[in-house]
Amino acid sequence: METLQQKTAKLEQMLRNFESAAIGFSGGVDSTFLAAAAQRVLGEKAVAVTAYSPTLPESEKQAAIKVAAEIGISHVLLSINELDDDDFVANSSERCYFCKKTRFSQLAKWSKQHHYSWVLEGANADDVGDYRPGLKAVDELASVASPLLAVGLTKSEIRELSHEWGLPNWDKPSAACLSSRVVYGQEITATKLGQIEQAEEIIKKICPGQVRVRHHGQLARIEVDPGMIAILSEAKVRQKIVVRFKQLGFTFVTLDLFGYQTGSMNATL
Repeated sequence: METLQQKTAKLEQMLRNFESAAIGFSGGVDSTFLAAAAQRVLGEKAVAVTAYSPTLPESEKQAAIKVAAEIGISHVLLSINELDDDDFVANSSERCYFCKKTRFSQLAKWSKQHHYSWVLEGANADDVGDYRPGLKAVDELASVASPLLAVGLTKSEIRELSHEWGLPNWDKPSAACLSSRVVYGQEITATKLGQIEQAEEIIKKICPGQVRVRHHGQLARIEVDPGMIAILSEAKVRQKIVVRFKQLGFTFVTLDLFGYQTGSMNATL
């Protein structure tokens, strides 16, 4: 089994071979570590590019801007819109494939125009163990690579290295685009994405940790860390949430007693 130092050395050599690269930068743990590694190896020949659209919460966009500045890498905001893609809007089980294809095709186009040889994305070795149709889209794009996955770095290893390097978000909870909260088969719209973003901000002000508001049409299903369920169940808190969620347009408001689950929408597949 390779050591963490060996994997890091392989990553650095791979980045040298790329010569120049645009990193798909969400500001999450994986893309931040990848951007920091690329900046160390490639210097000014590396740039972080945040592709933003209605599927990205404004808070995540602002966080990406802040983190890029803190690690000292050049940063670009690239406006895209997956809602222009009918296949994505239809919200089938292949939604993430269409999202990644749109997103990274646009990044590849931008990269070519600005003379960067490669686009890098932050999938890691743990991602192959989950339902990830987006990885298929990445494989289909010749100028897009997944270095963290290629050298076998896991999420926990990336967090460990990020901590060692002093990266500001090494312990940031995992995040996903807002469209992942919409139940498969229901059309993705800007209105629904806005409802989800506002609803999650309400819950985040009440309890820390992972927060997801799953959109099931008229019903909102709240997922939080199990230890936070009791807080949301308190009478005054519960009443406040119901009132605010109904103002957002939800008819029914539920609290998932299982708690937060990564990719819980995939349970219906």
